[in-house]
Amino acid sequence: MLPLQEVVLAEPRGFCAGVDRAIEIVERALRKFGAPIYVRHEIVHNTYVVNDLKARGAVFIEDLAEVPPGATLVFSAHGVSRAVQQEARARGFQVFDATCPLVSKVHVEVAKLAQEGYEFLMIGHKGHPEVEGTMGQLDHGIHLIEDVDDVARVQPAQTAKLAVVTQTTLSVDDAAHILAAVRARFPQVREPKQQDICYATQNRQDAVKLLSPQVDVLIVVGSPTSSNSNRLRELAAKLGTPAYMVDSAAELQSAWFEGAARVGLTAGASAPEVLVQQVLERIKALGATAVRRMEGVQETVKFPLPKGLRLGEAA
Repeated sequence: MLPLQEVVLAEPRGFCAGVDRAIEIVERALRKFGAPIYVRHEIVHNTYVVNDLKARGAVFIEDLAEVPPGATLVFSAHGVSRAVQQEARARGFQVFDATCPLVSKVHVEVAKLAQEGYEFLMIGHKGHPEVEGTMGQLDHGIHLIEDVDDVARVQPAQTAKLAVVTQTTLSVDDAAHILAAVRARFPQVREPKQQDICYATQNRQDAVKLLSPQVDVLIVVGSPTSSNSNRLRELAAKLGTPAYMVDSAAELQSAWFEGAARVGLTAGASAPEVLVQQVLERIKALGATAVRRMEGVQETVKFPLPKGLRLGEAA
């Protein structure tokens, strides 16, 4: 049995531009307006990040009725429905929208095409806040597609004007498979000019595809609620590499590394690098003697902050 020798770090991994922006919005709101700052839903799907912001005065809620009059409210990176936006305005909250701009792009596309009379098929996972936010842009005429079977079952009111959109954090391969079924049933369906799956999701999945064949086991740092983190673990498993997802170094089990000479390590787009380094130290303590960084795409995307939170700017 080979001893544990090397850890290979995926590149890119961890925070994306949308997550960076969302967290910075809450941090700046806390600095500028003081605690408490109310956040609808977890700002991003990571336990460490949420607990850190809670300790600094962020209050995470699901129902706007929990927010007192005059409070400052932040919408999470996943986006919200039009009904939630309207309720927040009606209640008079000071609102900062941390919706990822790539999710907002999908919302804008849905609103624009709906005015042109389109119905929609949305490829995504039921109950995910991003899906609820996107589907909530319309009162009717948007149908959720979770798998190929749903494609066969869906009954849009008309097919002359039918468009498809997707959740931004899906498996690239799974989404392509479902989209192929949509095209087969609805050949005239309108697709986005650029795919809705975000650049960071694509890049992290591509990195896992390159990394998986090189390692004996893969560890994904991410919380159970993180869609894109779950997809990374699933992808490695589909490629035949034993893969485990952990929220922290404490969840690592030494049995996972028995007979593994080389370990791959990556992180979902909402997992901070501090957790990756803690997991890395734990794997080194189990016997790994070398660390190698995989070559990969260098991400330079940066999204601007909302007005009222930039330095020296009035709210």
